[in-house]
Amino acid sequence: MSDAIVGEGLAKTYPNGMLALRGIDIRVPAGTVFALLGPNGAGKSTTVKILTTRSRPTGGRAEVWGYDVVKQADQGRRHIGVVGQASGADPQLTGRENLRLQGRLYGLRGRMLRRRADELLERFGLSDAAQRVVEGYSGGMQRRLDIAMSLIHTPDVLFLDEPTTGLDPEVRTEMWHEIARLAREQGLTVLLTTHYLEEADQLSDQIAIVDQGQVVVEGTAAALKSELEGDALYIELASDESTGRLQPLIGGLDGVREVSVNGSLLQARVDNGAAAVPRVLHALDTRGLAVSSVRVATPTLDDVYLRYTGRRFEAAPESAEPLREVAR
Repeated sequence: MSDAIVGEGLAKTYPNGMLALRGIDIRVPAGTVFALLGPNGAGKSTTVKILTTRSRPTGGRAEVWGYDVVKQADQGRRHIGVVGQASGADPQLTGRENLRLQGRLYGLRGRMLRRRADELLERFGLSDAAQRVVEGYSGGMQRRLDIAMSLIHTPDVLFLDEPTTGLDPEVRTEMWHEIARLAREQGLTVLLTTHYLEEADQLSDQIAIVDQGQVVVEGTAAALKSELEGDALYIELASDESTGRLQPLIGGLDGVREVSVNGSLLQARVDNGAAAVPRVLHALDTRGLAVSSVRVATPTLDDVYLRYTGRRFEAAPESAEPLREVAR
């Protein structure tokens, strides 16, 4: 199978009139890690709900492992594992009991179920905690158990919806290593949704940046960043300014482009950071504008997001679109 996941023109409008997806197209090659990267409310989780048969699209179509997610939902579910944003484990059961219960839902029984549960407990470092109730697990242990439960029936495609949200940075990094190892050693197709730029950069073979219910750009992290030639220049001014005032001043300098100002932070793309800094500082000084700090950096996914959406990642809205009346 060349493509494990195919989505064409996926659209979703909820009964209350909220437009969540505006026509998303994605193709995920089998055996790869694919990241849907976007801020909260961008449409990532809605896309996953459709692909995992938990929600029906109001437009477009999708297939997972060759099965139509609407017309062949039952067959498709046999091939997918899902880890949602909230833990799916019963907090009053032990880790082993949760795994066995999940396995029975997929038809596993007896020795085969016991062996599979033990394998996963060992793999995810939960053997010593297998007899403890999940209520006493740490956040990282709960997420490892969630992933183990999603793999009990040996799926072909694994969906991870914001798998590290709420975890401490150290635990989050451990989870990144485990997800990468899982994909590498088992050849799983993994679709990951995240609002962590670094997570998408480190884990994915391919990234689709989602903004306000649409895919705005897609590619490898390296390719997306390489499109932004030169360096990123960040200058913290002593006071707030406006793009309208500074763009003609800074944008007119040789080798400087894509100038924007957000409060006191001036940002620009420059051909050569070392050469551009003196010119930019001189131009600011001629206007009597004091500078607090200067930083030059290679392009990041945040810079990619800025190019394609016109704003920084952290400045994205918290919802896809205000409620509106749906035409009937």
